[in-house]
Amino acid sequence: MSGRKIHFFLGALPGQSPLQPVESVIGIPPWDEEKKTMRGQAILKQYRQATTRDWRDWRWQMHNRVRSLPKLATLLSGRNLQPESLQATVSAYPLAITPYYLSLIHPENPADPVARQCLPDEKELLFADSFSGDPLQEDAFMPADGLLCRYDDRALALVTRTCATTCRHCNRKRQWKTADPAGFKKRIAGMARYVASRPQIREVILSGGDPLIFDDERLEFILSSFRAVGQVEILRIGSRMPAVLPMRITRSLCKMLKRFRPLWFNTQFNTAAEITPEAARACLMLQEAGIPVSNQSVLLAGVNDSEAALRDLFCGLQKITVRPYYLFHCEPVRGAAHFRTDVKEGIALMERLRTSCSGLALPQYVADLPGTAGKVPLWAASGALKRILDKHQDFFDISQQLD
Repeated sequence: MSGRKIHFFLGALPGQSPLQPVESVIGIPPWDEEKKTMRGQAILKQYRQATTRDWRDWRWQMHNRVRSLPKLATLLSGRNLQPESLQATVSAYPLAITPYYLSLIHPENPADPVARQCLPDEKELLFADSFSGDPLQEDAFMPADGLLCRYDDRALALVTRTCATTCRHCNRKRQWKTADPAGFKKRIAGMARYVASRPQIREVILSGGDPLIFDDERLEFILSSFRAVGQVEILRIGSRMPAVLPMRITRSLCKMLKRFRPLWFNTQFNTAAEITPEAARACLMLQEAGIPVSNQSVLLAGVNDSEAALRDLFCGLQKITVRPYYLFHCEPVRGAAHFRTDVKEGIALMERLRTSCSGLALPQYVADLPGTAGKVPLWAASGALKRILDKHQDFFDISQQLD
């Protein structure tokens, strides 16, 4: 890991303490579920002849994603977006937002955490020469097209490059302008063949992109292909759909997924604003199908880099029985420098949360490092933890037992 310390655009507003929600500092009206619903209805009216039934249809949401700056400016007229100033950003890193996720943006909050994750920002073009498009060196660990093998016992299948919403902090945004290659079934078969040739691989994780952009039939083909490999014991799906397009989690999908248990589902909520009744319902449907749901957040400047924001997120996830699994330190990826925080600040946040959050609500704060180094827990660098252990050294001293 580079020794450089990065302190870019930490996003704190003047006068904002770590414990104060940004709304309380700048006088923004509370943003409750009823107002989010009204906002969704207002966005829906911008689509001619669209109905509430359409809004609840994941295919309609995918077909009507916001892909252009003029459309975005129209739907978010209250935010005074300047499309001409963002054209270079969108040319480098394309735009895609589901109408549902767009409806979660507080129209009067200039520092809205949902907006910061999905709206293009000129800062994405800063420091382009200082960061890699592939900070984890993933491309060097692909023995088969789309199959990432950084560990001996598991493989990550990048089954698509497409997502429902392009998250501006994405560590694979280098792939956004490249369409999925042709020959879908041939690619999946090639991945499965490689997995079958490595008996030590016992777990396959479907990722991308987002695997759930596929319909049930294609997704079933992918899962069946890997389940047919004799030594594969565990399947896992990584998807942001519960947060950005919860309508994708349907009864028919859950019924199909249930057949592939043991199957684990990892999602990504980064702010409590994403934990809506629709999102909670999506997670519950997966759980009722016997599929555990865990969350992998990213520590993002201006989104969740305060004690209050993280506590609300972790406790909100606990309330919908989604286990906070990882909190990732934001990687040095090109196009996301403005989301980075100092690792010392992240450790300090987790030190404070350790005493104010239930253990069930606390994820591991980790850095995913290049190559085979993998996910490294950052607690080891905690000075406060070392002091506590030193103070209670008698709990670990076995010398008297050996006398």
